[in-house]
Amino acid sequence: MIIGDIADGLTRQVERAGGMVSGAFFEPVIRLGVTGLSRAGKTVFITSLVANIMNRARMGGLRAAGDGSIRAAYLQPQPDDTLPRFDYETHLAALTGPTPHWPESTRAISELRLSLRVQPTGLIAGMRGARNVHLDIVDYPGEWLLDLGLMEKDYASWAEDTLARIADRPQAAEYLALLSTTDPDAKLDEPQAQKLAAAFTRYLVQAREDGYSDCTPGRFLLPGDLAGSPVLTFAPLPRGHDARGSLGREFARRFEAYKREVVKPFFRDHFARLDRQVVLVDALGAIHAGPRAVEDMRRAMGDILGAFRPGRNNFLSQILRGRRVERILFAATKADHLHHSQHARLTAIMEALLADARRRADYAGARTAAMSIAALRATTEDRVSHGGAELDVVRGVLLETGKRAAFHPGLLPEDPAHLLVPAREGAEGWLGEDYAIMRFAPQPMSLKPGEGPPHIRLDRAAEFLFGDRL
Repeated sequence: MIIGDIADGLTRQVERAGGMVSGAFFEPVIRLGVTGLSRAGKTVFITSLVANIMNRARMGGLRAAGDGSIRAAYLQPQPDDTLPRFDYETHLAALTGPTPHWPESTRAISELRLSLRVQPTGLIAGMRGARNVHLDIVDYPGEWLLDLGLMEKDYASWAEDTLARIADRPQAAEYLALLSTTDPDAKLDEPQAQKLAAAFTRYLVQAREDGYSDCTPGRFLLPGDLAGSPVLTFAPLPRGHDARGSLGREFARRFEAYKREVVKPFFRDHFARLDRQVVLVDALGAIHAGPRAVEDMRRAMGDILGAFRPGRNNFLSQILRGRRVERILFAATKADHLHHSQHARLTAIMEALLADARRRADYAGARTAAMSIAALRATTEDRVSHGGAELDVVRGVLLETGKRAAFHPGLLPEDPAHLLVPAREGAEGWLGEDYAIMRFAPQPMSLKPGEGPPHIRLDRAAEFLFGDRL
């Protein structure tokens, strides 16, 4: 049995090495990871990106599209037979049909292969023939990436950090009330363990709904076929005496099993194979939620960049073995909820949110960038008179009511410190400002031949992420 396992492992390594050699010398493969924090719009991003590369009239910022180097783009079967296929056709129909609506969010990892036929232009056009470049898009939840931080912690330190972070959050009131009647040293009672895990999961769900980003363990939110299993039946408890057979002792064991059986396989089998990465962030939603949500997002973005610094994590160093993600884009989505005059301010806020962590990633060799985008533009811009002043607004169809409305969310500050300082200080709210958000539905569109869905800077995001490889 052991010899068989060794042989099987060697076979997989040879196959993987063969695939890498084939890709390097014949048909290059770019593996693009797409992840996002809560409500960031991963499904819409992937759908619109693929649609706009297949119909490139709106992709002038992607140089290979603008100069005609991309001669054709088409979907092919994905290379990973064990991963679900990203349901591109269904999602595109939802966005572009006669009654457009936002598609259902993906709730697990999925993949899609987009193959590009690329012909160099200019002086080297006659020296090099056309070649195929494969873009393998891997879609996975951002919470899974945040789980990397668990690998360097034991149960006691994770529980202590978590309880300190949620102590004053109203979303955690139910869990904390249940915890106050729980003795970590009491003998394990499975129904009580399930109540604690369920209450903690409800906290995570509500916190994510309310704009908080650091909602780990990530599989509690997206359990899939692990729902109800012991590996997802634990919660943070105060330090006990670690008595044998106690609730606290069992939760510590399950926490280690979660790291071993859930976190490690994802990083080993999927994350370690990525070349480029985009992290989508609903920065406007966090700003609307208040200073504490913004600070939570800043910490989460730092934790995410920690996943791209393998030298800082022994586990990652072992599985990456010198490989690293070459480019990382942090993109603030829903830029169409702002007038274009505020887009530069939104980008500056993104730059400031990840400034410290970016410097560490840049030093490690990964190129990083921040950008404000809208993968699908759901609004139009206008200017209206209000109280004797002219206001820049966006117009769209409200998701909740279906009515058209003009919306002015408030002016973002020119200096990001006006947001980040109150966030770091734990302020209850913004001083003298109220940054509102509205949820807009996608609008019916009439696309001309060769056009993909309307967007904001999706072409520039694509140029940064993989334009150099075309």
